[in-house]
Amino acid sequence: MLEVTKLSKSYPSPAGDLVVLKDVSLTLSPGDSACVMGPSGSGKSTLLYMLGGLEPPTSGTVRLDATNPYTLSPAGLAAFRNREIGFVLQDHCLLPQCTVLENVLVPTLVGEADQDAPARARTLLEQVGLSHRLDHLPAALSGGEKQRAAIARALVREPRLVLCDEPTGNLDADTAQVVADLILRLHTQQHTMLLVVTHSETLGARFDRRWSMDRGTLTV
Repeated sequence: MLEVTKLSKSYPSPAGDLVVLKDVSLTLSPGDSACVMGPSGSGKSTLLYMLGGLEPPTSGTVRLDATNPYTLSPAGLAAFRNREIGFVLQDHCLLPQCTVLENVLVPTLVGEADQDAPARARTLLEQVGLSHRLDHLPAALSGGEKQRAAIARALVREPRLVLCDEPTGNLDADTAQVVADLILRLHTQQHTMLLVVTHSETLGARFDRRWSMDRGTLTV
């Protein structure tokens, strides 16, 4: 279970503290999916990065199955993030010099050896419709294909929590629909916890749980 309690984030500035998040609390259980909607600058991405172990809170707690990642050592936090959390960003962030299969396997290259990873990566790429693209470089892929590869990469470690930051933001309407279908279908198959932040009403309508973010305040 993901438990977030009174999470706040502020940054010092000459005019005083700049408050980005204010006392955000939420919970997700395995199999849950939800989206956070709101305009650009409302704090959505900051919340996602804090839940993903990338940005420590000013106050409040994040717990994933009773583990607070911000109490871990830097090495422990990196290992936790690699193993337990999958990220899908607006920009696919594929390595241009690596093939599609190699890109999907990147998260498995650190930590303990994972002998099942290549087979799992191939299965995921088949599920996202890229089995014919395993040996292609990202430059040979369309925008939608790149994002589908990024989804496979996010899931290859079988994380408990999947975080998506505007995953369809760079795609045309038809491709965005395909990518949204894939994210939700694979979430159901893997029984993960899924949280998506977006300003897209079309994407937000796909979720049973829809939360709103405005000026750092979350309405659940």
